Amino acid sequence: MDEQQQQPRRRGIYLLPNLFTTAGLFAGFYAIVAAMSDNFTNAAIAIFVAMLMDGIDGRVARLTNTTSEFGVQYDSLSDMVCFGLAPSLVVFEWALRSMIEHGWIWSKLGWLAAFIYTASAALRLARFNTQVGSADKRYFQGLPSPSAAAVLAGLVWFSEDNGLDGSSMWVIGALLAAAMGLLMVSNVRYYSFKEIDFRNRVPFVALVIAVLVLVVVSSHPPSVLFFGFLIYAISGPVLTLYLVRQRRRQRKEQSHSPEL
Repeated sequence: MDEQQQQPRRRGIYLLPNLFTTAGLFAGFYAIVAAMSDNFTNAAIAIFVAMLMDGIDGRVARLTNTTSEFGVQYDSLSDMVCFGLAPSLVVFEWALRSMIEHGWIWSKLGWLAAFIYTASAALRLARFNTQVGSADKRYFQGLPSPSAAAVLAGLVWFSEDNGLDGSSMWVIGALLAAAMGLLMVSNVRYYSFKEIDFRNRVPFVALVIAVLVLVVVSSHPPSVLFFGFLIYAISGPVLTLYLVRQRRRQRKEQSHSPEL
């Protein structure tokens, strides 16, 4: 038998999914530039645009069978910029910078809160990349970085839309930045919504629900997005506490059950 000749490995990258990743990276970069120019509304919106692109690129890669290791690494680096650096810098420029007016100690606490968020996002992404093959796909371990970024961006957008200046929101900004960072590196479970199948048929009511969600979001995006993602961030500790109590109850029932 003739030896089978191995075909040379084709070089290059898949264009379509990486275009969406690049678009998200640009949105994250623009959010930082807009915040430096005191255009905080556009900065917050840009972070949500980056979230949209981040949700599209992975699904496009899977639907078109164009997944690659390069795309995974590129997406992770883009996430660090869009959901690690951009939200903390936007909140710092919007509110935490003004903490210097209250003394140098408060000024240090302001940038430390922003750094806690950024460092936690990096740790969260590193942990996710190392556990992607073994983790339960139904749940996230720790708050996902896009959701944490949405809480901070939503706070800025909601406040700007309601005429609330960042200098008067520095306490909430610092607390939310630190809290979102700690939730990202915690062991708190969050529902991942990965069980939703976009390729197969779904009941008609699923389309109706999707339309209703779009209507609710479009009614007032700053309020709906901020409070929606804030509720999702709170849902993690509630879900974890429920699961812990359920396990304890099952253990008690098993320990008190009569032996057959």
